Amino acid sequence: MTVARKIKASLTKSSMIRKMFEEGAAMKKKFGADKVYDFSLGNPNVDPPEEFKKELINIAAEKIALKHGYAPNAGFADTRQAIAQKINKAHGLKLGADNIVMSCGAAGALNVIFKSILDPGDEVIVPTPYFVEYPFYIDNYRGVVKFINTNDDFSLNINAIEEAINENTKAVLINTPNNPTGKVYDKKNISDLAELLNRKGAELLKSIYLISDEPYSEIVYDNIPVPSILKAYKNAIIAYSYSKTLSLPGERIGYIAVNPDIDHANDLQNAFILCTRILGFVHAPALMQRIVAKLQNAKIDASVYQKKRDLLCDGLAKAGYKFEKPQGAFYLFAKSPIPDDVEFVKMLLKKNILVVPGSGFGGPGYFRAAYCVDDATIINSLPGFTEAIKEITEIK
Repeated sequence: MTVARKIKASLTKSSMIRKMFEEGAAMKKKFGADKVYDFSLGNPNVDPPEEFKKELINIAAEKIALKHGYAPNAGFADTRQAIAQKINKAHGLKLGADNIVMSCGAAGALNVIFKSILDPGDEVIVPTPYFVEYPFYIDNYRGVVKFINTNDDFSLNINAIEEAINENTKAVLINTPNNPTGKVYDKKNISDLAELLNRKGAELLKSIYLISDEPYSEIVYDNIPVPSILKAYKNAIIAYSYSKTLSLPGERIGYIAVNPDIDHANDLQNAFILCTRILGFVHAPALMQRIVAKLQNAKIDASVYQKKRDLLCDGLAKAGYKFEKPQGAFYLFAKSPIPDDVEFVKMLLKKNILVVPGSGFGGPGYFRAAYCVDDATIINSLPGFTEAIKEITEIK
């Protein structure tokens, strides 16, 4: 066998999101792009802000020594300082440049974090539903995933997390606002989690890290606040990406941020820097680092996604679908009208509608629709969504 056995096995479990995306590409070729309603992939369809375009032109024209040369593994100091200052201003903290390591997006950040902290057999608690790549990231470093259910409204189930913690627990991984549910964990939920981790850490005489994946932290609706993980808990680590807040997913730029008072701060910082290098990232893209340093107050207009959310939610609610209205990100996680979510997704395919089965996110009985699409896609899909649920009603 030319492919490693472990990877060969993983291929059978690979991302349903990509599978649906590929299915969509084939359907668009067959039926025409305007006749296929593709909600499969969370690819931002809002242009980057004008500030980014201007800064890109400015940086390209500016004479900078070794502009395209290697950067420090941790990232440029001025970029890291600019990020630290923004976090401090927003949350009343005291981060410095040394508390930031630039990364190749949040995915790169998470891999660096797990490479840095996990020994074989260490456990990471992951609430479900979850982003589909998390188990692979953890398994990359021979960590063990422990899935726990969230509450009915997708908030964190603190009792379930407590039951999952043991002497092998190294970290809890959360994602807020959440992909796929759009849930924002509120201040009390985060405070209760922090209290639990402090208490269990003291009982077990160990540091339990809280890792928060936050690429959507500035895409929130209805003035809902996103509590600061760094402020709530000493042993907190953030993986951040500009992929969504600046609509730059293809540029692979983000960062790791840690609470300045985190246990073993120097060791962690040095580990993040080393792992950035030896994982093959070397460092985050140099040109993008120079640009985001100047764009700490820039972001896309989240109200555009809020309007899309409302358009889709209103249409599906009218058709009879049940769901928790997303508070952030750009995903709707709706209940499948039948228990078999994969079968229902196949029914929607017959209507030229592409969504992803919830079982791919550890949430069977649901489906995810990424509404970062043209308004016309949402509007023109609604008759098909309505027909599908009516057909099920008629069968019953």
